Amino acid sequence: MSGDAFLGGVALAKPGDGHADWRCFADEVVIDFPSVAHAVDRMRRGFLADESAAALSTAVQLSWREARDGAVLPLELPVRCTCHGCGGRGETWSERCMRCDGSGTELRRHRLRVAVPAGVTDGACFRFSVTPRYNLPTRVELRISVE
Repeated sequence: MSGDAFLGGVALAKPGDGHADWRCFADEVVIDFPSVAHAVDRMRRGFLADESAAALSTAVQLSWREARDGAVLPLELPVRCTCHGCGGRGETWSERCMRCDGSGTELRRHRLRVAVPAGVTDGACFRFSVTPRYNLPTRVELRISVE
C-alpha cells in the first residue's frame, strides 16, 4: 500500500477511485470560539478567593411568640450565579454579553428555609453560607429583630 495516505490508521480514498477526495483532510478547520480568558480569571479568583469577603446581610422580624417557640422562616436571597446567557464567559462570540454586562455572573433569587431556634433574643445574629448548585458559596449574616 505504498503511496496511500493514512489518517489515524485508516487509509484515505485517492482521487478517482469513487470516494471522497483525500485532499479535504489536508485543510485546517478554524472555528472562532469566544475567548475564555475572562472565565479562567474568574475561576482562578473563585478558587483563590479571600475568605474575608463581605457577607450578604439581611434581617428578619419575629413576633415574641416565634422568638420564644422557634420558627422556620422562608427566606429569599440575591446570590451571584454563573450567567446563563454566556455560560460565565462574559461574551457571546465576539460581543459582550448583555445579560451580565460582561461580568460572567448575574444575581439570582435563591429560596431557602431557615430554622430559628427557640429562645432567640432581639439582635441575635446567625452566620451561614449558601451554595447554589454549581456556583460559588455566598456568606450570609442574618440578624433577628423581635417585636
